[in-house]
Amino acid sequence: MTSIASVTLDVADPAATQRFHTAAFGLDKQIRLRASDAPTSGFRGFTLALTVSQPATVNGLIGTALDAGATSLKPAAKSLWGYGGVVQAPDGTIWKIATSAKKDSGPATRQIDEIVLLLGVADVAASKRFYVEHGLAVAKSFGRMYVEFVAGSSPVKLALYRRRALAKDVGVAPGGTGSHRLTIGGDGGHFTDPDGFAWEASSLATAK
Repeated sequence: MTSIASVTLDVADPAATQRFHTAAFGLDKQIRLRASDAPTSGFRGFTLALTVSQPATVNGLIGTALDAGATSLKPAAKSLWGYGGVVQAPDGTIWKIATSAKKDSGPATRQIDEIVLLLGVADVAASKRFYVEHGLAVAKSFGRMYVEFVAGSSPVKLALYRRRALAKDVGVAPGGTGSHRLTIGGDGGHFTDPDGFAWEASSLATAK
C-alpha cells in the first residue's frame, strides 16, 4: 500500500520556516523544507491541517502561530464539525488547526493528534480513482466532496477536497498560478496527479 513518507515545502528561507514551525506548532521533522524561489501566486491548492483534542489546544496553537509571525485567515470559532481556525505562515503555507470537540475536557496542551495534507482538486472522484490506481487505500469517502486515505505508519494523512470548497473553508479566493511549492514523498515512485501535485520516491524525499 502506498503511503506518504514525507511532505516537503519549497520555501524561500528554510531556516526561518523551521523556526516558525518549531515556535508555532512544536513541529520538528514532520514537514521537510527545501529552498526554492519558484514563482507562485494566490491559493497554492493545499492546506496542512493539525487535528487536536479540544478547543483550548486550538486556541493555544493559533496564538503561538500568530506570535511567531503568522497572519489570521479565519479566527477560531465553533462550526458544525467542531471548533477551529486558520492561519497563514510567513512562507505562505496555510494551516488549519481544528478539533471535533466543542468543549474542553482538560487543560490546554500542545499535543497534535494528526497532521492531514488536504489537496484541493478539480474532480474528487477522478483524483480518488487516480490515487487508488497508484496504490493508496481509501479510509473515508463522501461522494464527490471529500476523500481520506489510509495513513498507515505515515506521520501525515492524505485527503482530497474540492478546490473551491477548500479555499472557502480556509478563507481565501480559489484562484492561483505557478508552483504548488509542495512535493509529496512516498513509496509509489515518481508521478504527478491530475492537479499537478508531484510525488517523488521516498528515498529521494528523505535524502539530506
